Amino acid sequence: MSDLSLVQYVLIGLIFIWSGFVRSGLGFGGAVLSLPFLLLVLDEPLVFLPIIAVHLLVFSALTIWMNNRKNRKTGGARAEGTVDWRYLWHILGIMIVPKLIGVFGLITLPGDVLSAIIFVIVALYSLSYIFNRPFRSGSRTVDALFLMAGGYISGTSLIGAPLIIAVVAQHLPREKLRDTLFALWFILVLIKMAAFIWAGVDLQLVHHLWLLPCAAIGHVLGLYAHERILRAETPVFFRVLGVVLLVVSGVGMVNVLG
Repeated sequence: MSDLSLVQYVLIGLIFIWSGFVRSGLGFGGAVLSLPFLLLVLDEPLVFLPIIAVHLLVFSALTIWMNNRKNRKTGGARAEGTVDWRYLWHILGIMIVPKLIGVFGLITLPGDVLSAIIFVIVALYSLSYIFNRPFRSGSRTVDALFLMAGGYISGTSLIGAPLIIAVVAQHLPREKLRDTLFALWFILVLIKMAAFIWAGVDLQLVHHLWLLPCAAIGHVLGLYAHERILRAETPVFFRVLGVVLLVVSGVGMVNVLG
């Protein structure tokens, strides 16, 4: 990523601000709602995935620590934690094997094939936003299938959150949902980072020096927006976002096929 133009660097910085905002504002989506835009700037998934992974590790850990610290101050020494660890280990046991299979596919698949898979997945997500028909689970069997599929997609491209949330959101109280998801993302991304290092993938460490502050700006803005988004509970934002993602995915597919 050292030979890009100034315009490309500016666009990448803005997209990572957006990524940080979405991650802290919604509790998920830092990858699924930013990766398609990044691939339009530079169609190399393995350039951006290590950067996104490091950002997720940093800000998920920071958010959990801050929320638990705040919880202890307001609720006393015996205040309950904000992560449901028992449920977290339960779903992780279901997801771990598909996750590892997905990580292996990520390392071996050609870049254009991986880009095409990402754009198709994001297009499906965008349609669920546009028609206000989010993925829903109706039984334990479907729960397991969604978690396994989400684990595999997370292994290939870090964008399996919507399928995982379709299950988790039905079983956790709202006050524990976001931090439990952050703890899950931390563990899953830690596995991916180990695979990156083992495979000799360039972690783009130099570019973390300027992209981490960009994500931090978005993270702070997202924290302020989080409460308003929860209170609004309106599908309008997601419909607009779905249209944008569908257009971006279409353009991306045209570029890949071309």
